Amino acid sequence: MIIDQKISQKMDGLREYLPTEQSLLLPLLHEMQAKEGWISIEAIKEAATYLKLPLARVQEVVSFYTMYNRKPVGKKHVQVCTNIACFLRGADVLVAGLEKRLGIHCGQTTPDGKYTLSEVECLAACGTAPVMQVNDDYYESL
Repeated sequence: MIIDQKISQKMDGLREYLPTEQSLLLPLLHEMQAKEGWISIEAIKEAATYLKLPLARVQEVVSFYTMYNRKPVGKKHVQVCTNIACFLRGADVLVAGLEKRLGIHCGQTTPDGKYTLSEVECLAACGTAPVMQVNDDYYESL
């Protein structure tokens, strides 16, 4: 069971500030991913049950947002924005260089499990493009 007492207490603390159970979904998924490293189908089912939401609603949220990992990732998750602003400023060259350096393609993890490389749609830093995120740290103007 992923939703333990600690996560449940956090959600209880947020309930007074959020209008519906559905509004707890994003924070709950963040907590579940922080604990497990990714959002499995079991986690999706558990979140749906916990919040009394349709399974499809939780699945669509997890599949929509690139911040949720739908499979295990390496210890360092390297996410490169390839949206238009970043692309126009060389994100494709950055991705190619990272693929070469890591010996993997986007969507893959190194055999030792240290690095996962992903392309993401937007990291909300268009003014300092290209940008990448490694775990929770941003690197801009690359």
